[in-house]
Amino acid sequence: MTGDAILDEFRDAGALLEGHFILSSGLRSPVFLQKMRIFEDPVRTERVCSALGALIRATFGQIDIVVSPAIGGIIPGYETARALGCKAVFVEREDGEFQLRRGFEIPEGARVVMVEDIVTTGLSSRECIAAIQKHPGTLVGAACIVDRSNGKADVGVPLISLTKLDVPAYPADQLPPELAAIPATKPGSRAIPA
Repeated sequence: MTGDAILDEFRDAGALLEGHFILSSGLRSPVFLQKMRIFEDPVRTERVCSALGALIRATFGQIDIVVSPAIGGIIPGYETARALGCKAVFVEREDGEFQLRRGFEIPEGARVVMVEDIVTTGLSSRECIAAIQKHPGTLVGAACIVDRSNGKADVGVPLISLTKLDVPAYPADQLPPELAAIPATKPGSRAIPA
């Protein structure tokens, strides 16, 4: 699946939004990818995550476990693991830090890839990777559906994506006039005040 085809999936699902958005990082952007509009459709989700699985296999080889950050990464992590024919587990916050819970394990010798939905600054990916690295196994890399950083986010391991975007993101106090003129909305899931 080409990068344009992935963006068409977002457009067709009504998931590529334009306006003034507060991202989960707290940054502001004129573009928001409402990934849950992709994930509400099992057929579309399978198509996108199968493409991500194929890219992972071609880049990193055989994978034993996909690890994703909760909550946004659970669906793409699971569907990508299904495409790869491996296990899917996720990390979630406990005492403010990502950890494997629920009896999830990464055994010694397991080849692991971290799967995320969308990477902007790479913060949640880095936090997820730090949690993975506390366990035996070999973390071979990271993968996401959309890299909003256009390859600039450093997650600490090789990061691959189905498509890269060069969408600007600004601190709230450094907005260009055209963005500042539009009321901000917070369509994501993290509770950052507007």
